[in-house]
Amino acid sequence: MDLNLVGSIINAIRGQIAKVIVGQAHSVELMLTSLLCGGHILLEGVPGTGKTLLVQAFAWSLNLKFGRIQFTPDLMPGDVLGTNLFNFQTNSFVLTPGPIFTQILLADEINRTPPKTQAALLEAMNERTVTIDRQSYDLGDEFMVVATQNPIEQQGTYPLPEAQLDRFLFKINIGYPTEAEELEIVRRRTQLSLRPQAQALGITATVNPEHLAYARQAAAGITLSEPLVAYIVALIRASRGHPSIETGISTRAANMLASAARAYAAVQGRDFVLPDDIKTLSVPLMRHRLILSAAADIEGLIPEEVIKDLLTQVPAPR
Repeated sequence: MDLNLVGSIINAIRGQIAKVIVGQAHSVELMLTSLLCGGHILLEGVPGTGKTLLVQAFAWSLNLKFGRIQFTPDLMPGDVLGTNLFNFQTNSFVLTPGPIFTQILLADEINRTPPKTQAALLEAMNERTVTIDRQSYDLGDEFMVVATQNPIEQQGTYPLPEAQLDRFLFKINIGYPTEAEELEIVRRRTQLSLRPQAQALGITATVNPEHLAYARQAAAGITLSEPLVAYIVALIRASRGHPSIETGISTRAANMLASAARAYAAVQGRDFVLPDDIKTLSVPLMRHRLILSAAADIEGLIPEEVIKDLLTQVPAPR
């Protein structure tokens, strides 16, 4: 495992994204972590904070095929997956692929579509395959879903069920930029159109699929010591007995946290995981999986506060 090569791959991606995105360093680190361990991401933020542009820049920098679905209440599963249409010339059915046949899929405002259409993504997110008329189609190892939702406008929306939320590795909150960052954003964009493309923004893809495969293999080989495995399990199990939590974290999330910790260490240029890596990843990995108790809701607690309390209660290995 050549960590210098992995570092150069990660830095190349960071550098290209930085040509477009000002700030959001932590969000980019989490996206890179998710990329290396094969996870999916849920971005939440008010409109106009650059969620779509962040995903586009991410895909452009990787030279991966980018697809976008604007979710609406009338969207049907076939509009996402595709359908078999009869070809009268060949006297056979031919697949017309839907927009899910891509590599980086932006599921924009995913909570605006009914559960039946949301569920069309479940197999793709979990197995990286889709089934149409009993025929399975492979989406490839690079397939990644980045979904967005607006936290301030809930009229006419369909909250994601817990089963689907559990498929997302991280939930990343995209906030407003600082004043200095906002000044820099406006300075950069004054000479560009409202919808500039990758070339106009100066992005050039410097990472190929072989680089990505190598970085993922390296991340999977990062050392996760037995005390840290026990720490992850202790955190997960503590969530199930916390008085402010009605439903705790699943075993799937424990496996995800272990994989993400390895990937995050690789992104940071290390061949071993630190307890602080697990602490850093716990909030974005757990915040969308917790169901708080009625008493916690009455007290006005939020998942982030409860997770920080868990991290305080469970001692980290030294």
